[in-house]
Amino acid sequence: QVQLVESGGGLVQAGGSLRLSCAASGRTFSSSNMAWFRQAPGQEREFVAAVRWSGTTSYADSAKGRFTISRDKAKNMQYLQMNNLKPEDTAIYYCAAEGRDFTAAPLRSRSTYNYWGQGTQVTVSS
Repeated sequence: QVQLVESGGGLVQAGGSLRLSCAASGRTFSSSNMAWFRQAPGQEREFVAAVRWSGTTSYADSAKGRFTISRDKAKNMQYLQMNNLKPEDTAIYYCAAEGRDFTAAPLRSRSTYNYWGQGTQVTVSS
């Protein structure tokens, strides 16, 4: 059974940093695209950042310059380093992984990803 488990969320003051982790189990995702999405109360789930199997990264405009996505293929993990956090970053953050390997699927589309974690809450106070 494939599982994605996020950790690292919490409460932080504006300007602070958090590092989210996503541990994958049940299969390897070293050749798959992976991403982070987030969902604030009353809003749709939105794209934050993604890393293609080749290493290419993509970021939402709101994340550029502040967030960094990375992955450790050997550990089957991905991370999201978030710096200079703002109150508008408050949301549940979800790890996502595509089920197919070596694809050119659009990284920003929710439909690209077959597997999702349960999410971790990030709250940024002003």
